[in-house]
Amino acid sequence: MTFTLDEIYETARMILFEKLDIRTTTLGINIKDCVHSNFHTFQDRVYRKIVRYGKILTKEAKQIEIKYGIPIINKRVSLTPVSMVMETHATPEKFKRMAKTIDTAAEESGIDYIGGFGALVHKGITKAEETLLTSLPEVISSTKRICSFLNAGNTNSGINVDAVNMIGKILLEIAQRTKNGSGCARFVVFVNAPEDNPFMAGAFHGPGEPDTSLNIGISGPGVVRNVVEKNPKSDLTQLSEIIKRTVFKITRAGELIGRELAKNMGVPFGIVDISLAPTPAPGDSVAEIIEAFGIERIGAPGSTFAIALLMDAVKKGGAMASGNVGGLSGTFIPVSEDAGMAKAVGKGALTIEKIEAFTAVCSVGLDMVAIPGDTPAEIINAIIADILAIGIINNKTTAVRIIPVPGKKAGDVVSFGGLLGSMPVIQVKNFSSSRFLKRGGRFPSPLIALRN
Repeated sequence: MTFTLDEIYETARMILFEKLDIRTTTLGINIKDCVHSNFHTFQDRVYRKIVRYGKILTKEAKQIEIKYGIPIINKRVSLTPVSMVMETHATPEKFKRMAKTIDTAAEESGIDYIGGFGALVHKGITKAEETLLTSLPEVISSTKRICSFLNAGNTNSGINVDAVNMIGKILLEIAQRTKNGSGCARFVVFVNAPEDNPFMAGAFHGPGEPDTSLNIGISGPGVVRNVVEKNPKSDLTQLSEIIKRTVFKITRAGELIGRELAKNMGVPFGIVDISLAPTPAPGDSVAEIIEAFGIERIGAPGSTFAIALLMDAVKKGGAMASGNVGGLSGTFIPVSEDAGMAKAVGKGALTIEKIEAFTAVCSVGLDMVAIPGDTPAEIINAIIADILAIGIINNKTTAVRIIPVPGKKAGDVVSFGGLLGSMPVIQVKNFSSSRFLKRGGRFPSPLIALRN
């Protein structure tokens, strides 16, 4: 592959001035082969495997950064869903011990976050999965790097409402045990969860994956915002084409890095996730792209339409650039992690109901949203159920990361630190749906599931 001088300059400008980076390199590791009847032996095998591969990832990623000059922000590992390998050791104490083992291994190998401490419960819940869930408050509060997920539904099976009804209480307990409830940022609830997602907190190494697989998550909101601002008179068709061409270039850079890193590590290359992932840094905001379109403030009428246009262009540009696009791939709109989103909440332009509407067209849904700490568990469960229902009916991935902040009320500003950012606590309607959700059972699969 050869590059012109103009292409080299363009890429350098994106990195230096428009915050282009590789947001994450996530190595998926199968730990099913670590299982042993002796729990100490099991722990040791898991620990050694994570450290062995984790050290290779961090070493080779650093070499790639030096070679190409493109920042790799996070080095991460995702594991086989832990509930699947703990069936014969499913006690609260052993889940806590395994969590400590995994967290220590990640720390020793220089990994930023390690995902997979979760369960697939879309049609029912086993004793091991229930035990994992109830152990999460202590697991999350006593570790630094572990991330947890719960896939509570898919289009073929519907939604496991009994599992959803457990979540609010668990989140409130995690919030009480961690500063400003920040531990809740390491727990995400999905429907239609992808097995090759490189982004935390939802990354896990799915049952259909090989022994190891390297997945890349790229970013580039600043790059896209810049080209939008340079084309204020383009009509929407032209604007879409401009964004597609830009994302094509971003994706090609991500695939180049990912393939070379996988080759150097001696592991298969998986996918490149083309989601635009913002940070709290100035200029690195998806909300600012929408505002550059001509929306006064994200959340105003027309915002859902604008996000739909952006999502469509991002997916088309990425699909043209790579045959290995996967994961979530689209646009993240985490509120606290995107300075423009947080500002819109503070101005009153963005409400929890409008974010729910965005879920119909964006990658994730209700992401990194701070709510009052006294919000009842039943209302948290109902908010989550609303977002999951959008994913089931529309046959797409949706997810929720919601943070009840102890001692805070609507309008108070809360900081979670680092890339997790800060935001005003958002207003939540306190009218109850508890009698409805307490019916339990399973939301049936929709008609679109009957495709055979």
